[in-house]
Amino acid sequence: MFINNMGDDEGAASKLFNTKVLLGLVAGAGFSYGLYKLIFSGGNHGTKREDAAWNISMQPGSLLERVSGLPLVQEKCDLTPNGSSTDELLSKSPDSLEPHHLEMLLSLLQPNHDTSARIQVLVTLSNSAAFSVNQDYIRKMGGLQVIGNLLSDPAFDVRVQALNALNNLSMNVTNQEQLKVYAGQVLGIIETSPLNSDLQLAGLRMLTNMSVTNNYQYIMKSSITLFLSLLVVGNVALQIQVLKILVNLSANPDMVEDILRSQAPVSLVLLFDCCTNTEVLLRVLTFVGNLKDWTTSTHVTDILKLSKDSLCSVLYGDSSEFHQRLPLLLSHPDGQVKKQVAKIMT
Repeated sequence: MFINNMGDDEGAASKLFNTKVLLGLVAGAGFSYGLYKLIFSGGNHGTKREDAAWNISMQPGSLLERVSGLPLVQEKCDLTPNGSSTDELLSKSPDSLEPHHLEMLLSLLQPNHDTSARIQVLVTLSNSAAFSVNQDYIRKMGGLQVIGNLLSDPAFDVRVQALNALNNLSMNVTNQEQLKVYAGQVLGIIETSPLNSDLQLAGLRMLTNMSVTNNYQYIMKSSITLFLSLLVVGNVALQIQVLKILVNLSANPDMVEDILRSQAPVSLVLLFDCCTNTEVLLRVLTFVGNLKDWTTSTHVTDILKLSKDSLCSVLYGDSSEFHQRLPLLLSHPDGQVKKQVAKIMT
């Protein structure tokens, strides 16, 4: 709603009215903004995808300016090459971003922009990459490399959001061909990041997408021991993400022998317990079930002789607790768990 400017020849009563309206609007605006902050400021941390940040500022020509007759001090805001404000770009719905918007967002990821601005841009790009058409646009604009370069950024949160964006972009098979060059770096990030951190989880999510097909699983071959170690020390969220990768790898018969040869902690067998989170238990049983499907085609005896601390020895060795623990899971209340146990035992 718009209100016309007041004339200069109005009387004192009119001016007094204007003043009262101005005070009322200022109070109302303060209350509305406080309410907005209360509603929208919390509860967004640690989610997978974060919504793009929205910046609200009073603009020239607004109701407050028209009533008061006084110009507002404009909030400083960066401009993109075509004169659009950064806030305007970041406030767009992800499904309304056009190719030129994506190109402008990528240009804002240069090191000369502050950390908070780059984080917001990455969140917006990540949300937009949930749409397949944008995944192609970003690749054709060279955006995969621009975002991939941020994996070395000194700011922790920039690296997290870069991985979140690459995770969505890696859902595109064509993009995976270019993104495979970052797989080794992502594995290094996972290994050196704080346990259960957002950075570690973001890296695992990206590799989950990269492991869906057999094309790039070979890159993760040397990190199977890392995955198995994280499986026994991580929290539930980390365990589930690690198991998604391990299940994908174990479904490939060409990877089974490498998995069985990999060094594994003996404590891995403790996961086969009714007290284990049901989703974790179901996935670890699926992982072992996949291995069992292919062990007949591998030289299990030879693998056992090669390494006593291999996964094969931990699961199938004579001294393994796995043989005693597995039958106890037949009394688990979850039907899918019992089904997987029966599959492994037969």
